[in-house]
Amino acid sequence: METRRIRIGTRQSRLALAQAELLKQSMLQSCPHLNVSLIPYKTTGDRILDRSLDEIGGKGLFVRELDEALAKGLTDLSVHSLKDLPVEEDPDYPILGYSRREMPQDALVLPPGASKVLPRARIGTSSPRRSLQLAALYSDCDICPVRGNVFTRLQKLDRGEYDALVLAAAGLRRLHLEHRISRIFSVEEMIPAAGQGILAVQGRKDFDMRLLRDFVDADSAWQALAERGFVRALGGGCASPAAAHAQLLSGGELLLTGMTQDSRGGMVIGAARAPKQDADKLGRQLAEKLGGQGQ
Repeated sequence: METRRIRIGTRQSRLALAQAELLKQSMLQSCPHLNVSLIPYKTTGDRILDRSLDEIGGKGLFVRELDEALAKGLTDLSVHSLKDLPVEEDPDYPILGYSRREMPQDALVLPPGASKVLPRARIGTSSPRRSLQLAALYSDCDICPVRGNVFTRLQKLDRGEYDALVLAAAGLRRLHLEHRISRIFSVEEMIPAAGQGILAVQGRKDFDMRLLRDFVDADSAWQALAERGFVRALGGGCASPAAAHAQLLSGGELLLTGMTQDSRGGMVIGAARAPKQDADKLGRQLAEKLGGQGQ
């Protein structure tokens, strides 16, 4: 049998490479005859670290170079953290599938030896969504911007530049850094980003989907459609805080919880349920409901 070559484009951070390796190993396990290689790229979002994402163009800065590699035929697939993908898909390079979901919640990370967040602590996060919710949880603390990959942020924490960080539990677990997690926030405390914990495989429309059969997960797809539908209906992007978490219930229903910001800077939170086949519609309907309440 002729060996088929598959090139997977990925950001070059250790987390991105670890996540791309999950896709590579899954493909090799189901199709041992493949020759699968990872092609790392440093994206614009990885290079510009002195400004917030909304100042420099939003989440699309993490995918531009990978999209260009697909368009030029330099890669066959890209793998992304779904939460980093813009909610408007490129019709020429659609999302081909979603991975099984890792823990979607956010995690509090403290310096070694610390046991709790003290008053007036500096809590680092780059996310408007987390900032809004952290301000409600820790009203006596200073919520500060922080950029860089997971290891860079941990180094800043351990050097004393911050007293705490909030990071995605999924990323810490995929990097085998579970020991750095001080606590996991419940969804009721902090609603995650849409798609958090899910990996998305992007590629050309004619890609052979049989090669992804052991990687993609139908349950994650329903959750992703509902959560991203919610954010898309709100306008999408990094600048406006938005959060969404979909839970599959018995009987094939989805329970979607969402958060957005009202006109006075506060939070509007709500939930709705619907059959999973109506996932995208469910997201739109909840967005319309909460958007109306926030005016």
